[in-house]
Amino acid sequence: MKQKIAELILQAIETLKVNGILGQDVSPQVTIERSRDAGHGDYASNLALVLAKPAKLAPRQLAEQLVAALPQHEAVVKVELAGPGFINFFIDPCAQHQIINRIHHERAEFGLSRVGAGKKVQVEFVSANPTGPLHVGHGRGAAYGSVVADLLKAVGFDVHREYYVNDAGRQMDILATSIWLRYLEECGELVVFPSNGYRGDYVREIALDIHNSAAIEYRRPAALVLEDIPADEPQGGDKETHIDALIARAKTLLGNTLYRDFFQIGLNNILQDIKADLHEFGVDYQEWFSERQLMDDGSVEKALACLRAGGHLYEKDGAVWFASSVLGDEKDRVVVRENGQYTYFASDIAYHMNKLDRGFDQMIDIWGADHHGYIPRVRAAIKALGADESKLSVLLVQFATLYRGEEKVQMSTRSGEFVTLRQLRNEVGKDAARFFYVMRRSEQHMDFDLKLATSKSNENPVFYVQYAYARVCSVLRQLDEKAWERNVALGMANLARLTEEHELLLINTLARFPETLERAALHYEPHQLVQYLRELANEFHTYYNAHQFLVEEAAVRDARLNLICAVKQVLANGLGLLNITTPESM
Repeated sequence: MKQKIAELILQAIETLKVNGILGQDVSPQVTIERSRDAGHGDYASNLALVLAKPAKLAPRQLAEQLVAALPQHEAVVKVELAGPGFINFFIDPCAQHQIINRIHHERAEFGLSRVGAGKKVQVEFVSANPTGPLHVGHGRGAAYGSVVADLLKAVGFDVHREYYVNDAGRQMDILATSIWLRYLEECGELVVFPSNGYRGDYVREIALDIHNSAAIEYRRPAALVLEDIPADEPQGGDKETHIDALIARAKTLLGNTLYRDFFQIGLNNILQDIKADLHEFGVDYQEWFSERQLMDDGSVEKALACLRAGGHLYEKDGAVWFASSVLGDEKDRVVVRENGQYTYFASDIAYHMNKLDRGFDQMIDIWGADHHGYIPRVRAAIKALGADESKLSVLLVQFATLYRGEEKVQMSTRSGEFVTLRQLRNEVGKDAARFFYVMRRSEQHMDFDLKLATSKSNENPVFYVQYAYARVCSVLRQLDEKAWERNVALGMANLARLTEEHELLLINTLARFPETLERAALHYEPHQLVQYLRELANEFHTYYNAHQFLVEEAAVRDARLNLICAVKQVLANGLGLLNITTPESM
């Protein structure tokens, strides 16, 4: 109906152009909003306020002209002016009923649109260092990113989901060295494990696998490993200096080939675990992009050469700096260290240059909220590369705090082991985890109640929504038990019999699904879809408790069955976009 009203307004604008009231160059974007107050009609437009200045008329005068030029339509029973120039539209309830027929015919396609057709969007999310299993904090970014991508696809965008694998930096060297030291322990060497090493059980498991397959091939005497190594933090030294010295010693004693074995085994093992973990969580990607690829194919050198040609690089204290402060960053950034090694930021510049070269119309980076300060430097890099910085959208995801009822759950242990995403999924299930993660705006902190997420009660929001779907299925099973036939055509012919307040409210809410979906997609706000589904489920449950569906009169019965089947379809469409199941019984 919104689209039909927009078409009527556009026809009125063309009439005003012909009459000389509006110039021929006027081509406004017509915005139609649902009225919040039933007394103001069903829909409203502020177009007269927008066009008043170019028309050189007071907004209300222009609104009067627009209303006078509006073509007649059987669905619009009344048009009124309000306030300084708002135009309110009152729609025939019988016309609203036709949304049920539309849902019946479009089924899984209902709500989809082509607003993003022809535009390529890259969504990069999670991108956690492959140095350990994903924890519950990564889970929120995974759920949010995957739903944002699916929403964009639903409204027509060509979406490319990508995970940026940080497989070339210092953290991977720390991982490889940690695995080697644990391997030496398996060989019987007495090694004091570094305070800055990776201490999780998964490191021991990888080391044990290597020992079982390679025996003592990589063994080196502990005395040789630790000879002249600077003291660690517990011994009064610097933990960073200590771990860097151990990394250098590992590379020296093993040589490049054997050291790369540990590096690659650790990477492959953990990355495979991450991929499996995310897949089980309903998250898959078109591409796993390797940071090391940027090093190997010369992309980092190419990006820095581009910055240098633009006069954006300079040398100071033996390092190469990017003059990002003149492009909106708070200070300049090092891109090549004194030792000649590239910084992580240098790789990130090359990665975003690669994205631009691949021709994406929009790049969406989804980061943890602690990366907020990183945004200005990336935007500065995009500007320095000569690209439009508006092509980049950075969406921040706050951490989640776990509770079990009133009790806060300890997120990590002394050994550095976090509550993993897999543990969360095993406890509450994929559906509840995904639903809870996207219930709020991504930038808002969230408390995740494990007890609530597993409860089979109306207080559990995912249970409440799924239960609405299951209840419709239950009604249809009862129909079969009564040996009654559902006549869809008869129900469609008698939609006007749906006059109860609960029915009209449900119909109005069903009609809002396409605009809710589009708004949630274009604003990157999955929580809008979640809120909608909770509202639709609540209205259905209220209707279910107030009225009988399987009444004796076939015309009313089939009309009501058509209505609740429309509810069932929209619930399925919405939950499907959240990658949440629709159980037929609960």
